Amino acid sequence: MSFEKGNADHSSSDGEKELRYDGSGAAERQGSGVDLKKNLTARIVNPLAGIPRDTLLRQVDDFAQETDMNDILPLLHRGALVAQDPAGFEAMDELEPSEKEALRNEITHKWRQPLALYITVITCSIGAAVQGWDQTGSNGANLSFPKEFGIEPVVGEPNYNRNDWLVGLVNAGPYISSALLGCWMSDPLNNYLGRRGTIFFSAIFCFLPVIGSALAQNWEQLLVCRLLLGIGMGSKASTVPIYAAENCPAPIRGGLVMSWQMWTAFGIFLGFCANLAVVDTGAIAWRLQFGSAFIPAIPLMIGIYFCPESPRWYIKKGRYQKAYQSLCRLRNTPLQAARDLVYIRALLIEEAAIIGKSNYVTRFIELFTIPRNRRATLASGVVMIAQQMCGINIIAFYSSTVFVQAGASGKEALLASFGFGLVNFVFAWPAVKTIDTYGRRTLLLFTFPQMAWTLLAAGFSFYIPKESRAHLGMVAFFIFLFAAFYSPGEGPVPFTYSAEVFPLSHREVGMAWAVATCLFWSAVLSLTFPRMVSTFTITGAFGFYAGLNVLALVLIFFFVPETKQRTLEELDQVFAVPTRTHASYQLTKALPYWFKRHILRKKNATLKPLYNFDAAVGPSEKTAAKM
Repeated sequence: MSFEKGNADHSSSDGEKELRYDGSGAAERQGSGVDLKKNLTARIVNPLAGIPRDTLLRQVDDFAQETDMNDILPLLHRGALVAQDPAGFEAMDELEPSEKEALRNEITHKWRQPLALYITVITCSIGAAVQGWDQTGSNGANLSFPKEFGIEPVVGEPNYNRNDWLVGLVNAGPYISSALLGCWMSDPLNNYLGRRGTIFFSAIFCFLPVIGSALAQNWEQLLVCRLLLGIGMGSKASTVPIYAAENCPAPIRGGLVMSWQMWTAFGIFLGFCANLAVVDTGAIAWRLQFGSAFIPAIPLMIGIYFCPESPRWYIKKGRYQKAYQSLCRLRNTPLQAARDLVYIRALLIEEAAIIGKSNYVTRFIELFTIPRNRRATLASGVVMIAQQMCGINIIAFYSSTVFVQAGASGKEALLASFGFGLVNFVFAWPAVKTIDTYGRRTLLLFTFPQMAWTLLAAGFSFYIPKESRAHLGMVAFFIFLFAAFYSPGEGPVPFTYSAEVFPLSHREVGMAWAVATCLFWSAVLSLTFPRMVSTFTITGAFGFYAGLNVLALVLIFFFVPETKQRTLEELDQVFAVPTRTHASYQLTKALPYWFKRHILRKKNATLKPLYNFDAAVGPSEKTAAKM
């Protein structure tokens, strides 16, 4: 679709030119023949491709006039030409040598990015560390706060079952309020406060409630503070990955956005360090373990002030000059900023033609009624549920309890938990590279079988006699091995994937859905695991989650498309491919190819790609997803 106004309405109540559409436009891309609602051909096209040069430049003139950006009109012209034919920039006489060199570096030196981009990613990483630290505060505290408040589940006592549930409820508190309230607040918060304002809001709720937890005088007060903490955790988890995804260029988006999980893992590790550091402080140990999570919230509140706002959020609000200023801070040259401004706007106008006007309630309903959105909702829901199905959080939340059941003392259990946190963090690093080379889907399909057998092996290790030193050693070994497989796969993928699959119009509510799904089942896991251990034994509980890993593998195989190295707007076409087409391709084409190539070792086996990328799609054309 071109820059022509058509049915687009750019008026806004605050005088800005907000990107809107009256809903009467055609669903198809003009001249492309590709239907965003049902992309049967799996063809990915550039909306600017095929527009005559004079027409394109005239439309850029109109755009500059509308948005009062005539002062950079020559730059917008050059940016539009590059956006229309990103692979042909070498032949463009209009470009300066330095601009061509910057475009070459996008491929040859893709990690050579502006300082502002890395500061933004570091700030997002601090937000992730807050999330991880909050998760582990209760892990060490589980060894002492139940006794402090008279709710310790002791076998044979009258209140054993009740106390089991109460301990689970306190642990599940943040995830209950995140799933039911915090995540869903992110859409209106983002709408009115922007990405940065929402992150600041969430940081406040990650700072004050943990102080309250440390000062709680009974389990009811502790539960309330944990519920308030969930508001911050939910709104932050729904916003930070989106903010990072919208600021990062496509070739390295996965590697940078996955820093959410990597630094969540680092926060988990720091939380275990804090738990271990205060273990010998006596009766106040559990208070310090809960309260220490305030530490990373402070730099998050300060750091977000120095970061640029998301340019896509500015474009959504019709504030194009602000969007260009943000892009100038986030890209190496003004040309790249102008190119991305033109390209993003062109794609978002097309997206608006499909979505039309909506409010919060209708946007949520449209997650399930618009086919393109429904497929993204299904895929993100699968990867988020799979994060809980894999069983990682039974270790993250209850590792100290698990190791005590394996025969460790309280301090030994915290040391073993520290080891788990260290493995979880260290093995997240490879995904910085592999998530954009092998892809999100491939990492999941490889790691889930490994998590299944390692978790099963950890469960069976409890059958080793407790008198043997191998009992605790083998339990810890397989738990550490499980974490090593989790960290580069199901660890970074869910939040990275969910942040990129939804269209801009539905990105906040879509991410809220995805994170709420994840945290709701996290709450269920946290609430039920103590009772599951009491009923199934620890071996049965581990075996149960090993089976869920296999089920998650099947769901991912059929319902999760690859998204690596596509711009956020180009993913509209990926998710326009019907689910039945995608699932049929995996079963009838991809699976037989994998069997022939890797089991029968037939080197001449070939696989026709599912997605057919047109010649001029975006700045990263090096790879095309096969699966």
